[in-house]
Amino acid sequence: MFTFTKTARALGAALAIGGALAAAAPAHAAGTLNVAITQDAGSWDPIDTFVTWWGSVGSNLYDGLTMRGADMKLQPGLATSWEFLDNDTRIRFKLRENVKFHDGEPFDANAVKFTFDRLLGAEGAKGPQQSNYNSIDKVVVVDAHTVDFMMKRPDPVILTKLAGYGGMIVPPKYIQEKGDAYFNEHPVGTGPFKFVEYKPKISLTLARNDEYWGGKPKLDQVVYRFIAEPATQVAELQAGRVDIATAVPLGLVDTIKKSSNATIVSTSGPGTVVARYDTSRGITKDRDVRRALIMAVDRDAIIKQLLLGYAKPIASFQGDLSFGYDPALKPLPFSPAEAKKLLAKAGVKPGAAIQLDIRGSDSQFREVAQAIAGYLQGVGIKTTIKPYETPVLINDIIPQGKTGEMWQMYWGGWTYDYDNTAYLMYHSGQKWNPYDKDAKLDAMLEAQRNTYKVDERQETLREIAAYVADNALEMPLYALDTVVGINKRVKNLSVPGDIRFRFVDASVD
Repeated sequence: MFTFTKTARALGAALAIGGALAAAAPAHAAGTLNVAITQDAGSWDPIDTFVTWWGSVGSNLYDGLTMRGADMKLQPGLATSWEFLDNDTRIRFKLRENVKFHDGEPFDANAVKFTFDRLLGAEGAKGPQQSNYNSIDKVVVVDAHTVDFMMKRPDPVILTKLAGYGGMIVPPKYIQEKGDAYFNEHPVGTGPFKFVEYKPKISLTLARNDEYWGGKPKLDQVVYRFIAEPATQVAELQAGRVDIATAVPLGLVDTIKKSSNATIVSTSGPGTVVARYDTSRGITKDRDVRRALIMAVDRDAIIKQLLLGYAKPIASFQGDLSFGYDPALKPLPFSPAEAKKLLAKAGVKPGAAIQLDIRGSDSQFREVAQAIAGYLQGVGIKTTIKPYETPVLINDIIPQGKTGEMWQMYWGGWTYDYDNTAYLMYHSGQKWNPYDKDAKLDAMLEAQRNTYKVDERQETLREIAAYVADNALEMPLYALDTVVGINKRVKNLSVPGDIRFRFVDASVD
């Protein structure tokens, strides 16, 4: 019925090209860790980005009031403790003392207030991070090492958000004197490494912060190289010019494993992939048809054969590290026979056509989409795959409700909390929800946002996941593993799923 293609197609040639580039690259210096990331964020200001690759750099330049370890567990950062006061309308943070920014400026309560006044003000409005923190009304300085966050409304994810990109604490005096444009390219934080040099589109170099409050890092320098082509990252890794390759094509995993100087580390990642449905018209308006399409596709085979096992099946739009994940919720089984029965019962005749919209630049999902089309052909559904430029798909086609019957949706879930996905995908009026208006679902989504009770929230989030699955608002596909290539000279490296490395304990031989 359907034949899988090999994911490594054409990568050999790219690897050869990458090898030529590697030969021209300078050898690594002692004490220097070289990291390949795919994108230059363009600005190193925390309020200017939501790009994953920014986090790989920013987590070494900056600290938040809270932070997460590689195990994703929340822990104190620049705040040593916090408490909820006045019926949870005020959060008091005790701040770490004797901490300095990289320019020598002291970290204190005024720096926290400045950071959030800026984030919630006109400068923050220019970037994508402000909306993540608009539950905060204002920050009030209590004393030099105590601040109160006055909340407009409950925000049970706020402590996690404070460990995120926009919540990184920035230096008031430095920004006021140098200006925002200068700060973008000459960042200053309190993190374990400090800025040395930025070459746009080429590299960014950081040096050890000897006075870091969390302990003096073992590395002398970290050099980030911006290498967009994954196969080139692998070539540089194999040549010893890169110590960490953050974008590894699955077709080259075995090549790295066989290498004498590199290895592969994989872990559960935040990236989750589904095919969402237009529930407002056409055959996908029918719940039974949507369920039939799910049952027609062998997702386990796709994971095994196309993704080489570096993904996990899902029943809801979240991975197993997400708060709200329910291991008891199982995806619909692969059953073409049952799918055909449901389609016949719904009056869908063989040869019925649907369209699946995808990101044209995503070569990995293109093969997945072809597999989906092959499986749907097996139950009598003809699928046209329509590629779009990614900005067009996510900024125009989806929000304007101009999709086909199905469309590719990838979501990172940077908070590792199902709310960050569920509210944006399913609540009426949200950008990513052009078709559904469900009062019951809206009420559940709002309820879990209005309580700080952990058990109550988890129960509600699991109910939301079950409700969405029962109504088949999407075809759950898989949660991607994070796959990283690492030079064997690197020691004591923790690999977080969101690749927000903190190189405090890492070293190189």
